[in-house]
Amino acid sequence: QVQLVESGGGLVQPGGSLRLSCAASGFGLDYYVIGWFRQAPGKEREGVSCIGRGDSNTYVADSVKGRFTISRDNAKNVVYLQMSSLKVEDTAVYYCAAAAEHRISSVQGMCVIAKERRTAYWGQGTQVTVSS
Repeated sequence: QVQLVESGGGLVQPGGSLRLSCAASGFGLDYYVIGWFRQAPGKEREGVSCIGRGDSNTYVADSVKGRFTISRDNAKNVVYLQMSSLKVEDTAVYYCAAAAEHRISSVQGMCVIAKERRTAYWGQGTQVTVSS
């Protein structure tokens, strides 16, 4: 059974840090482009950061650039999102998604073009709340 499971969310104060994990089962993540997305109440889902099959090919949204870092450990079948200097506006449900490389135009495309990730596998999401 193909499954993605996010973990690591929680409540954190502004300026704090969290590390989200996206663990895959039933398939190998190393053949997929992986993305982290978030959706706040009343807002559309947005791409936060995406990573290609090679660690050097990444995209990071301007809103989190310099604060969030995506990485992958193919041996463990896990992708991470290290979040630091968190802001109240980072509050959202965070999802990971895995898309087959041949189904997207680019790593950036997966993050910024909604239709490119329609065939992706999705996790159930993890809540991140930044509040004092």
